[in-house]
Amino acid sequence: MTSLVTTVTETLRYRGQLGQWSWVLHRVSGLGTVLFLILHVIDTSWAAFYPKDYEQAIREYQSPLFTVGEFLLVACVVYHAFNGLRIILLDYKPAWWAYQRRAATLVFVATLLVLAPTFILMVGHVLDFYGEEGRDIAGLDEIIETQAQFFIGFIVILVGALILSALFGLIARSRATFDLPGRLEAALWSFMRLSGLLILPLVFGHLAMMHVIQGVFDITGSGIGIIGTDVINQSGKAVEFVGQRWDMLVVGVAIWRVYDGLLLALVVLHGFNGLRGVVNDYTHPPLVNRALNYAIIFGAIALIVVGMAALLAGVDETAYRIAEDLTASAS
Repeated sequence: MTSLVTTVTETLRYRGQLGQWSWVLHRVSGLGTVLFLILHVIDTSWAAFYPKDYEQAIREYQSPLFTVGEFLLVACVVYHAFNGLRIILLDYKPAWWAYQRRAATLVFVATLLVLAPTFILMVGHVLDFYGEEGRDIAGLDEIIETQAQFFIGFIVILVGALILSALFGLIARSRATFDLPGRLEAALWSFMRLSGLLILPLVFGHLAMMHVIQGVFDITGSGIGIIGTDVINQSGKAVEFVGQRWDMLVVGVAIWRVYDGLLLALVVLHGFNGLRGVVNDYTHPPLVNRALNYAIIFGAIALIVVGMAALLAGVDETAYRIAEDLTASAS
């Protein structure tokens, strides 16, 4: 904790070095993206398993608070992607580190060039949605209630990880932090670079489809075509949007399930491994270090299992009937 406080205070005092700010923003944007990723995987799985809860989650995502958060999320993803590409290139060619300041400047410029038209298009969706009267928008009290459940879940996981870490320390009589073998650490370092390259087209494609061309406001649009398919969202419910998209077949392959599955696995492994690096930089007491590492490993496995289970299960007819009942009751 002391090293974290020192990093924050010294960063705020530090002046004039672009590389320092690039490093800080890369970590902050990565942490912000991982936080959203956790929420997004869990609530998207509800489309398959708890359709009513998914409809409520999308309703909350359409609130002003989450609308602001969506803009911040897109900014985090775009900057993190471009800066990650800079890191990969400089690691590949150490001689290019002489140009790292110029490269960091190009990352900021590229980020702004991409975000400017992206935000303009996103603002258009926001104005269209809020410009219509009678919108049923979730209140702050509902959002706090839902997010409190996630927060409690995080606390339970951390407490469980602390207990497991304490038991390990007692049984193994170990005061060591959670350290991986050198070869495995080297392999994970290489994985971060490779996965970063593989993620780029997937994540930019996802952002374009689900946040720019269409967005969270179009997910509940009755009579609107579902992007990437030739199907219309008849009910105007989020579960139908997800289900019909996942059921889209191209030469007999559910292409969007494969796409989302690849994106899920790569982003979770990449993001949680990055989170592990941050944890190891700032948590040195063995008990806490081991606990956070356990939570990261088990959390990554759980997210992949939950997400893949939802993709394999899909959205069945029961969920569609629930969507129809919700539409009827709302009218």
